[in-house]
Amino acid sequence: MPTRPMSRQTADQRRAAIVAAAVTEFAVRGLHGTPTEAIAHRAGISQPYLFRLFGTKKQLFLAVVDECFRRTRRTFGEAAARAEPGRALEALGAAYVGSLERDNLLAQLQAYAACADADVREAVEAGYRDLVAYVASLTRAGEHEVARFFATGMLINVVAAMGLMEREESWGSRLVRASIPR
Repeated sequence: MPTRPMSRQTADQRRAAIVAAAVTEFAVRGLHGTPTEAIAHRAGISQPYLFRLFGTKKQLFLAVVDECFRRTRRTFGEAAARAEPGRALEALGAAYVGSLERDNLLAQLQAYAACADADVREAVEAGYRDLVAYVASLTRAGEHEVARFFATGMLINVVAAMGLMEREESWGSRLVRASIPR
């Protein structure tokens, strides 16, 4: 379903709306399987306008990769600001689980899957590296704790992508609960 027409929006608002539409489309079919026509239609714009703003489909995909990391970073920053002293990692983890949005999650997984492309791999590596450093700085956790946090996060991503987080007694939700230190 197309979003509302992009009249009376600033250039930044138009770009953000197109990226949001692209997150949804790329989440389903990935970089190579998503037609730009579908993204343009969902955004309520013409395909030539999409290319005028982003140049190539890959440049739009890279903007989606950046947006996925930005959303996660924002979630972590907000959670850290509300965290009780000494409970920052726990607060970040709970906020992440609470913020899981299917399109964003699947777009993240599509980004990892597209790492055969050097430009995508570079963007994903930089985004993930910066996110790890951000979590370490927010929480002041040691390397082992941060590594466990991200390992658990990837487990959560896989279980959530399969739709098992919604099913309390699924093997996946039990595995996630067992992986979280108490």
